Amino acid sequence: MNNFTLHHLRCFDAVIRAGSFQAAATEINRSHPSIHAAIGALESQAGFALFDRSGYRVQLTKDGQAFYKKTLSLLDEANELAQLAQGVSAGNESLLSLVIGDISPVDKTLDLLKPFFTKNQNTRLDLHFETLGGPLEQLRKEKANLIIHNADPSDTELETIPLFSVQIIPVVAPDFLDFPIDEDVTPEKMRAYPQCIIRDTAINQPEQNHFIIKGARQWTVADQFTKKQIIAQGMGWGHLPDFLIKKSLKTGKLLALTGKHFRGKTVTISAVRLRTQSHGPIAGKLWKHFEQHALKD
Repeated sequence: MNNFTLHHLRCFDAVIRAGSFQAAATEINRSHPSIHAAIGALESQAGFALFDRSGYRVQLTKDGQAFYKKTLSLLDEANELAQLAQGVSAGNESLLSLVIGDISPVDKTLDLLKPFFTKNQNTRLDLHFETLGGPLEQLRKEKANLIIHNADPSDTELETIPLFSVQIIPVVAPDFLDFPIDEDVTPEKMRAYPQCIIRDTAINQPEQNHFIIKGARQWTVADQFTKKQIIAQGMGWGHLPDFLIKKSLKTGKLLALTGKHFRGKTVTISAVRLRTQSHGPIAGKLWKHFEQHALKD
């Protein structure tokens, strides 16, 4: 295996960008002979000529052109590695772990995350999706730096920044019920129909009862998207976040059961972190980023 050094490859890149050996030496602050020596060593190790030196200006050979493409990729990776090392040595995290909850609007959440991680490219995002009590369980186990989920703002163990307001709406497909939909639909009437619910990814958290009617048949699914499809196909009914069903409600593909007995619920989706957990510089910057985009009262 030929041992190409970064010095040789950078000299090679400088010659191509500057257009000559002399100009390359000036650009990267090296002597003219050292540039010649680096290119000679590189060609010797490669086993073929990188430059056609027959003309006034040096030109890449066909093999040299292919070699240069790979060189650029390698130099980019080397620069990224150097930046990563610099960031880590300065105390910046190389990885942030975030959990998005099942009723959090994914599109809006990613719109918030994109500009931040575009500016902080040396920190890798480890993104997970959990349901019901799962996000908080991951946070309390310190398996996540922060979560995007609904949380009790009065919980003194947590810090929260409200980001989005989401309505949870009870819905059915047209013709799913054997009786007309009005404001007087009761849980007793709905007990005869299968209810679609989300499976909780939390293992050790207390079981949560979100709109569940006791005694009703249940279809259990892993996520809100599958739940929507089950309901839209007329296989069950259930509660869904408004951002998933606005179009379906408008077109009549889904019908709302909202009334006296099924009021739905409005929840606040927040950025949430533990007060007792240590937060590095990048996590701190992300928290300030969320503060700048907090939900207005």
